Amino acid sequence: MTDQLHRILPTVQKPARYVGGEYGQIIKDKAKVDLRVAFCFPDTYEIGMSNIGMRILYGIMNNMDGVWCERVFAPWGDMEAAMRQHQIPLYALESRDPVKDFDLIAFSIGYEMSYTNILNMLNLAGVPLLSRDRPGLQGLVFAGGVCAVNPEPLADFIDFFSLGEGEEMTPEILNLYRKAKGEGWDKPRFLHEVVKIPGVYVPSLYRHHYGADGRLQSIEPLDGAPERVVKRIVRDLDKAYYPAQTIVPNTEIVHDRTNLEVFRGCIRGCRFCQAGFCYRPVRERSAETLYHQAVEALETSGNHEITLSSLSTSDYRQLAPLADGLLSYCESRHINLSLPSLRADNFSRELMAKVQRVRKSGLTFAPEAGSQRLRDAINKNVTEEEVLTTCATAFSGGWNNVKLYFMLGLPTETDEDVIAIADLVWKILKVWKENAANKKRGLSINLSTAFFVPKPFTPFQWEAQITPEEYMRRVHLLKEHLHSRAVDYRYHGSDLSFLEAVLARGDRRLCPVLSYAVEHGARLDGWDEYFRFDIWQEAFTACGVDPAQYAQRAYEKDELLPWSTMDVGISKSYFWRERERAYESKTTPDCRTACGGCGANRLEGGVTCDV
Repeated sequence: MTDQLHRILPTVQKPARYVGGEYGQIIKDKAKVDLRVAFCFPDTYEIGMSNIGMRILYGIMNNMDGVWCERVFAPWGDMEAAMRQHQIPLYALESRDPVKDFDLIAFSIGYEMSYTNILNMLNLAGVPLLSRDRPGLQGLVFAGGVCAVNPEPLADFIDFFSLGEGEEMTPEILNLYRKAKGEGWDKPRFLHEVVKIPGVYVPSLYRHHYGADGRLQSIEPLDGAPERVVKRIVRDLDKAYYPAQTIVPNTEIVHDRTNLEVFRGCIRGCRFCQAGFCYRPVRERSAETLYHQAVEALETSGNHEITLSSLSTSDYRQLAPLADGLLSYCESRHINLSLPSLRADNFSRELMAKVQRVRKSGLTFAPEAGSQRLRDAINKNVTEEEVLTTCATAFSGGWNNVKLYFMLGLPTETDEDVIAIADLVWKILKVWKENAANKKRGLSINLSTAFFVPKPFTPFQWEAQITPEEYMRRVHLLKEHLHSRAVDYRYHGSDLSFLEAVLARGDRRLCPVLSYAVEHGARLDGWDEYFRFDIWQEAFTACGVDPAQYAQRAYEKDELLPWSTMDVGISKSYFWRERERAYESKTTPDCRTACGGCGANRLEGGVTCDV
């Protein structure tokens, strides 16, 4: 295979994606390992190597004696075509051994539009797509990541899922597999044992029953499987593994910098945000721990930029002392320290001035809605005054570039709310004219709107998505009210977001649709160059599935939802209560102001959340 690779690599884009050999990769002696894991990321090398979760689990698995974990990424279209033409199966980067020869095949799934990549990668590897067609213990396929909160659209393909954070759960799974392999278990016995590990879900051990109206009526656990699978969390992040010594890519990746995870979870409770709820409870790393991790990671990688990452970085309680400490290290070395995930209600010009001494980048804010009424409905807890005051502070400090993110199609949204986005943009432009320290450069406002997708385990999980046609009407309505040349407006595709909603809220009846779509060419759906909605339309028709029943139908309060077996720690009653408050345009305070009673603290043994 190596000779064939040498022949085809010069013919494809970015061959460095496919060769491995990076500084920091882990190579082990095959004779000294008894478990090999093909760790697959269902997207390109540039995306996967930017994912800190993949780097964490890669390090954890390889720190286990006798275990060798290797990386696998989805090839770009030109490489896939060459591999199929020359009959080169999908392989792991470290050893270049075929994926089908590994004991375990693991996928990290963070985006619904990567589902077809999972199936396509299995097909390219020569691994049967359906779990029932893989009868042996070798080549078991399991998956984790945020999309595991609703695993049902992949139920026919994945042998088991891990729900929640994998630092502690993954070694437990691997050790059980080593025992099974050593004692000669068959696959059914292993699946009946692995489901006993907290946080593990085995789809084949649950039977879904549907009524005459097509709705899910009951979920029946089989052979002792738990009625509810509770997600796993890491309680003490200071003791959790961090990949300070990590792989240095041979080619440019999306986030070509050191990522420092300051905390997990979010105190805010935005009602549309799946990650904000699914990563609760909030747990922080200490500033001392983070400083040492940052220095080690920067010195190991040679990166010239470090990002403090979390769902809302400016909510980190020790942000100022951490930034001061890192700046004393970074500034003399010309390393840029960046802070994403800023909020308009706690923006600090002083802090931003400190961290951007090396390079002043643009500012990014996500008001999400134009009117105060709608921001209250989605519990954004940001006022127009705070947005404008923040912009005035930034403009007077020399910033001239602002990125603004909004959503269209949010529950309760009206045309007045859509037009309010344009009104807010106009007010920001006026604030710049009144406060800019440097007007010669001009103002640049990059405005982006996304198509709202109702996601499981949010207060809006019951909501219907508006139709793509209605979404585009609102896009054009907004465009008609944007009159400044300083505004560059871009919007997400309607068909893609519609399909995302279908997959996010789907059930097992979507499995044949996925198979059909992949068989007829669907892959890399998250990329505009490859997404073909016509393939999906044909797949839904061929399989007799109405996608609108998943995306555009409002679920009833007491309806059994496909993801009801999963438990992310937050009660259904809390989600419904938050939905009712949305329709009343009532806000819920953040977790530090007052506990909202979501229930996530039970995952830490019932103690008070570390907020």
